[in-house]
Amino acid sequence: MTEATPDDDRHAMKMAKKKAARDKIMATKTDKKGLIIVHTGKGKGKSSAAFGMIFRCIAHDMKCAVVQFIKGGMSTGERDLILAKFSDACAFHTMGEGFTWETQDKSRDTEMAQAAWAKAKELILDETNTMVLLDEINIAIRYDYVDINEVVEFLATKKPDMTHVVLTGRNAHADLIEIADLVTEMELIKHPFRSGIKAQIGVEF
Repeated sequence: MTEATPDDDRHAMKMAKKKAARDKIMATKTDKKGLIIVHTGKGKGKSSAAFGMIFRCIAHDMKCAVVQFIKGGMSTGERDLILAKFSDACAFHTMGEGFTWETQDKSRDTEMAQAAWAKAKELILDETNTMVLLDEINIAIRYDYVDINEVVEFLATKKPDMTHVVLTGRNAHADLIEIADLVTEMELIKHPFRSGIKAQIGVEF
């Protein structure tokens, strides 16, 4: 066993003080509630981080659900895995038909987004769901496929107290950010797409 040096002792004392301060802060955090969580920004990782929480719920035997507002029927690792292995724990609904520049049909996009929102409300009101992920709903709101006022009113007044709702997509509306408990903005610093690299399996889907 090596003998402790003065540097080791100073480090131990510093960490002990940090731990004491941290423990004091944590002792005041006693409340629990269902959170409204927003992942937005131009950077990658919004949906990936949200699915990380979904898989965390699944690992803890907590029932959850996903509604995809924009993404179409293309195969993704998250959806394929959940449908194949965890469909009893996580309801998965892909309601969109692709990004708006692909469909080029606003009335159809609006119809599909409205159907997705109806399904989302149903799943959120089901108190057996610990978490409901509304993937890319921010895009549907931005294009006025779904009314922001209705979304805010529903989440503020009808969401069960202990249900977590995660909303992803660029350009989150200011009113949604206002009522959210946790907001993370993904900042884009570098992206391989700008260097001519296409979306790749295992990274993007």
